[in-house]
Amino acid sequence: MNNIFHYTSPLGGMTLYSDGEALTGLWFDEQKLYPHDLIEKSNESELPVFTQTCKWLDTYFNGKVPDFTPLISLHTTPFRKAVYDILLTIPYGQTMTYGEIARIIAEQRGIERMSAQAIGGAVGHNPISIIVPCHRVVGADGDLTGYAGGLDKKKALLKLEKNSI
Repeated sequence: MNNIFHYTSPLGGMTLYSDGEALTGLWFDEQKLYPHDLIEKSNESELPVFTQTCKWLDTYFNGKVPDFTPLISLHTTPFRKAVYDILLTIPYGQTMTYGEIARIIAEQRGIERMSAQAIGGAVGHNPISIIVPCHRVVGADGDLTGYAGGLDKKKALLKLEKNSI
């Protein structure tokens, strides 16, 4: 069964999505790649994972580092999963470039080189915003490039983290 819950963040509405056990989606409402058809076929529910996720988001938006992570499940390709696993290692308040992630993936796969653009495509399709911190990925020169939720939100999230350290 597909379940959704709505959360109001300081940056706007967010939709949480679950398979009934784990969090499988977290999007800013109407962001790029927002899964309208999936959401329309879902039931508004109150689940323990939604309660945990809201607690995590409340802690985060209050400028504190959450000391737990709700149960998440990433239903995606092996390549994207490898990228998301790297995103989960980026410390709160820090950033990593697309190129750095590409070098890690290339090393993991035993290949000479991986395209930073391919990394950007995977990052852009991250289904669990903020918790899987795609907002912490920046361009080679530190520029804020791309964020499905909008660059204004990416900038605000990074500022929140920098001001909280």
